[in-house]
Amino acid sequence: MNISRPCIAIVVLAAAATAPVPAASLSFQAEPQPFPDVAPSAAPQIENWTAGSATLVPLMAADSPAAPAAQVDTPTAGASQPAGKSLDAVSFVRRAAESGHEQVAAARDAMPRLKRPELRRMAEILVQDHTSANAKLSKIAGSKGWPLPAEQAPAPPPTGTASSDFDDRWTAEMIVGHERSVALYRGQAQGGEDQDLRQYARDALPTIEHHLEELKSLQK
Repeated sequence: MNISRPCIAIVVLAAAATAPVPAASLSFQAEPQPFPDVAPSAAPQIENWTAGSATLVPLMAADSPAAPAAQVDTPTAGASQPAGKSLDAVSFVRRAAESGHEQVAAARDAMPRLKRPELRRMAEILVQDHTSANAKLSKIAGSKGWPLPAEQAPAPPPTGTASSDFDDRWTAEMIVGHERSVALYRGQAQGGEDQDLRQYARDALPTIEHHLEELKSLQK
């Protein structure tokens, strides 16, 4: 039987397609290598933590030792002002003017009620001297543009009769007021910033000190 060459080629190709293909060898496998036996690093031990350090130390710097907290010296509460320290001019003008107005008003209003003649005379002196001092202070403050507290309106004349009890209370109150004025004017005279105001305090201080001595001598 004669078979053409094309037919033979087709048969050969078909046989080759149906023949089993040998599988690739997969027998080679790398043996598993054990992980290195390394213990996990222990968490850093930080000793001597100060209060609040756990919230202040950044996480990135946990491995570094904590730095000691800086200490700041604070002034002791209630510490007294050093002697001779400059006194603010505007503050002095305000306090001196308020004190002067109060002492004039207290002396003027008390005169009708004071029983002892020597106290009435003392009240007259206080009104005269403090009115003059207030005018000088007002002139200095006005020339420099410093504010002055408004003067209070005069109180209505007190009612009632004079009594020794009122004399004692008024004298005690005026002594306390003059003690504060002496301390205020002395501080300005010794360490005031403004030359004119410092000179005013030096001129007025002896009069206020004399008032204080007289009031103490009249106190029973």
